[in-house]
Amino acid sequence: MIEFYAKATIPTKYGEFEMYIFKEEKTNGREITLEHLAIFKNYDEELPLVRVHSKCLTGEVFGSLRCDCGPQLDIALSTIGQVGGILVYLDQEGRGIGLANKIRAYSLQDKGYDTVQANIALGFKPDERNFAPAAFILEYFRVKALALLTNNPDKIEQLKKYGFEVERIPIFVGATPHSENYLLTKEKEMGQDTDIRRRNSAQRKLSFDKRKRDGPSYRTKEDSNA
Repeated sequence: MIEFYAKATIPTKYGEFEMYIFKEEKTNGREITLEHLAIFKNYDEELPLVRVHSKCLTGEVFGSLRCDCGPQLDIALSTIGQVGGILVYLDQEGRGIGLANKIRAYSLQDKGYDTVQANIALGFKPDERNFAPAAFILEYFRVKALALLTNNPDKIEQLKKYGFEVERIPIFVGATPHSENYLLTKEKEMGQDTDIRRRNSAQRKLSFDKRKRDGPSYRTKEDSNA
């Protein structure tokens, strides 16, 4: 069961946002509570810009270079701060396997496993995430169609199954020497469009246009220096 729990205004370096907390009660051998959130600003009701982002403590707090989670979150919040939109932040660390198991998976990757092989070796699916909480939160805000910042086709398909109209907006951040194999595996084994050839995340930015007849449009474009 998922329900709204609390809200507050949160000033950040990206601008001032409204934050709503949602609690999800789960029983999986034991009672656990997940805390998801939505953070938003001045979003377009017809076609809001949306990022559905799963928690990554290592990348977002400690600046790990093994993944692209931190830079993706930074781009999403920066863009929403500028043009408006909704960021749905899911309490699903490590593609749903939790922090401790993610570190166990990293240990296997240090021994030569890729990110998919490591999850399977630990008894998990390559991706254990469930986007039902994201669907619930978007429905709470009466979203029916969205421009989704993602490189993940599975995320798009799951949201479409919940009845949303989804327009995909790429969110490329480039690879580092530490993340290139990870991104390549996501591209080859999980069907994600990672565009790993882009190593400098500063080469890309997200911009917002207004179509006079067709409504809002979101796109990516190259900096003038690219």
